Amino acid sequence: MTQLDTAPRRGNHALAFIMILLVLDTIGFGITVPVMPLLVTHLTGADLSSAALYGGWLLFIYALMQFLFSPMIGNLSDAFGRRSVLLISVGTLAIDYLIMATAPNITWLFVGRTLSGIAGATTATASAYIADITPPENRARGFGMIGAAWALGFTVGPAIGGFLGSIGPRAPFLASAGLAFINLLYGVFVLHESLSKDKRRPFVLWRANPLGALLDLRGFNSVFAVFAIYILYLVAHEVYSATWTYFVMQKFNWSQIEIGAALAVVGLSSAAVSGGLTGRAVKRLGEIGVVYLGLVSSIIAFLGFAFASKGWIMYPFIVIGALMGLITPALRSIASRAMPADRQGELQGAFSSLNGFVSIFAPVLLTEAFHFFTGRKAPIYFPGAPFALGALLLVGAAVIVRSVVSHLKLAAAE
Repeated sequence: MTQLDTAPRRGNHALAFIMILLVLDTIGFGITVPVMPLLVTHLTGADLSSAALYGGWLLFIYALMQFLFSPMIGNLSDAFGRRSVLLISVGTLAIDYLIMATAPNITWLFVGRTLSGIAGATTATASAYIADITPPENRARGFGMIGAAWALGFTVGPAIGGFLGSIGPRAPFLASAGLAFINLLYGVFVLHESLSKDKRRPFVLWRANPLGALLDLRGFNSVFAVFAIYILYLVAHEVYSATWTYFVMQKFNWSQIEIGAALAVVGLSSAAVSGGLTGRAVKRLGEIGVVYLGLVSSIIAFLGFAFASKGWIMYPFIVIGALMGLITPALRSIASRAMPADRQGELQGAFSSLNGFVSIFAPVLLTEAFHFFTGRKAPIYFPGAPFALGALLLVGAAVIVRSVVSHLKLAAAE
């Protein structure tokens, strides 16, 4: 009998805390998108084009910390329990938001992003907590709640950031700090430990390795073909978080409210595709057909963004681009079919490692492209360059699908 069975009320409160933590984590990332350019320009005195470079490096440090600390924090929770790790993480998020809200210079923004990257590397611990307290037959539903929390946070975060950003660029961070402190107090009283001491194992540093799972999958050719496609997709997808705000401010002079509203549409459209369309599309087109549909739709959307002449034109391409959300589930499914049952966890860990790895360098690459084509020495003025680059990468992904389609079909049939 699980702890959820014996103490349903406590379990429900604990699940609420986990969901709030994940939503706050995602909001903490999304809330910065509409206001970060203004805050960076305020602290540095740089123009918008140069501020984009700082924005890229801030995303870099956030992703680097998540990449390095995700496996370590997961292992710490196995050794010392979930409760302490989760409470320390939400407390760290609160401190981070306060640092960002009061940062006197750009250096303190980097300190804040470092802390938020470390604290945000707790999805594995949250997943483990849900697995601890949820019966096996309900576990998939519990993990689905994690995806819902992320979708909600990404939708709400930019909208809140845009609204509060109209008050001032630091207001969203103060609001997030308050929410995080409230959730910390809530967790202190309702979050019980889910991992008993007899089920814990000693912490071993070499097991906290973000690249170990990738290196251990070298013998599966079809999986590595999927990884190549996935990497190109991830780099292209980073254009939303890395350069969207700088692009629409530079080209259309959008306000923080307009930016937040558009990103909320991005989040809602993506959630609708991921949650309601993927299964039907796979049944009708097959997994490989769904990958093609996602790639072609994304290429059209990115080119539409790159060459849009009016701000309203962005919205229909946002809807088309939401079909990009079909790509990841289909690729994960193809790779999963190619792997034995006892290596599924390792495979999903490898996907997470790729997410972190790409998030380290892609924002810098994309913001550099934006700066190169909008700065004073730009060979041509083309603020849509990052979207055009993303479209080119997705074309490369489609070429790989075409060249290894026989391997992918074999994997999908297994």
